[in-house]
Amino acid sequence: MRDTLGSEGIVGVALVLLAIGLLAVYDPIVGAGVAVLVAGLALIAKGVADSTMRMFGLA
Repeated sequence: MRDTLGSEGIVGVALVLLAIGLLAVYDPIVGAGVAVLVAGLALIAKGVADSTMRMFGLA
């Protein structure tokens, strides 16, 4: 995972998870909504990346 994301990427993922965790402690419904939002954005980014890789013939 480190060679894919790099050190900064791993720290970024940890910060996002920490922020969602803190938000969920204070307001579980909003925390769940933000978690779903982040998951949706991750799926969109994966789809765009996969599409771009196919377009260049790398996948």
